[in-house]
Amino acid sequence: MTTPEPEHGATQGADDPHEPGGSGHVVTTRAVLDAFAEGDPEEQLQLGDVVSGLRQTAFGMLLFVGILPAFLPIPGVAGAISGPLVMLIGAQLLIGLSKPWLPGFLARRGPQRKSMQRFHDVMAPWLRRLEKLVRPRLPWVLEHPVASAFTGLLLILLGMLLALPIPFTNYVFGVLMLLFVFSLLERDGALMLVAWLAGAIAVVVFGFISGNLLQVLAEVVQGWF
Repeated sequence: MTTPEPEHGATQGADDPHEPGGSGHVVTTRAVLDAFAEGDPEEQLQLGDVVSGLRQTAFGMLLFVGILPAFLPIPGVAGAISGPLVMLIGAQLLIGLSKPWLPGFLARRGPQRKSMQRFHDVMAPWLRRLEKLVRPRLPWVLEHPVASAFTGLLLILLGMLLALPIPFTNYVFGVLMLLFVFSLLERDGALMLVAWLAGAIAVVVFGFISGNLLQVLAEVVQGWF
């Protein structure tokens, strides 16, 4: 199987064209999506191959692929697939992992390339506009351990909400999650601040007001004892 390799170079920094301090340019979300959309439509992209060799953008790449089911008009798919995967990514950011870890059964699975092609056709015009606004900035928002842990906590809570059967929210959470994706891939700390604000509002509106998130959290805590 042939998969795109968004980052190259054996050393981090000067020789990596996709690292902020490298000799080339920072990888863009549109370039990543272009690479995933090229090839045999029936080919399956394995999650393990998608993040293999990536460093700073690995979490953003995995989150990007993980939220694709949220945009499928099939009831229950987003919650069953995207929700747990988003929570897994969030948990790893929360505990400070430097790159994503995937269990074998997840690493061997992933979307078909034709799904990426459909998503590419919808998102490409918007991404061209977005690239005029985003750029690497405020690196501490992405790199400081406390900031990274806060991002992870928000993703855990949002993943739990995505997994709940809340009507008509798949696209809402999908678009919200794209803010985190763009922030991580484009290394834009300012956009991550916007994602934090939007994520916190979503947690309050869809979680605590409805009471569903509190109930889930209570059940999780009870399961620990």
